[in-house]
Amino acid sequence: MTTSSRTLGSLFDTFTREAFRLETLDDYSRSGNVDAYRAFQDGQDRPAAYNADWLTEVKGHVDAGRRIYRVHVLTRPLTPYLRFELGWGYVTNATAGEEFFILDRTDLPNPLVDVGDFWLFDSVTAAPMSYGPEGEFLGAAVLPDERGPEYVAYRDAALAHAVPFADWWAEHGV
Repeated sequence: MTTSSRTLGSLFDTFTREAFRLETLDDYSRSGNVDAYRAFQDGQDRPAAYNADWLTEVKGHVDAGRRIYRVHVLTRPLTPYLRFELGWGYVTNATAGEEFFILDRTDLPNPLVDVGDFWLFDSVTAAPMSYGPEGEFLGAAVLPDERGPEYVAYRDAALAHAVPFADWWAEHGV
């Protein structure tokens, strides 16, 4: 597959070892499951089928020995959206084997200044993600594999400063 024909979706179909995500925004409410976020805001219980498609995909990868993990860079207090993402999304997705880490920069400098959201597949192929001014997802650009080492360094820096989500949530969760 040539670089120009690779898409974010195709990378999920072809990675063999790991898919890593760096999240840096405080609000993705205009780029994800808007209905679920509204339900959360309205105080409803999490639907039983919440994130079912993603859970199936993650479980398939994890059962095949592929790792899916992410670091979210954030500050406290949490935005309403982050309370939703962490409380509903991370807690739910972890049941399928996705791993989460938090880089809490509330009282610390950000080790990833000017680094935005991206996926990194097999420590080789990076796909930086673009968002509009109101948090709407605009797309992902799959970069040539020669750029992979740059994103490996970002991933490694994020992980070096992050803590496991379950530990962080036990201390700071809402």
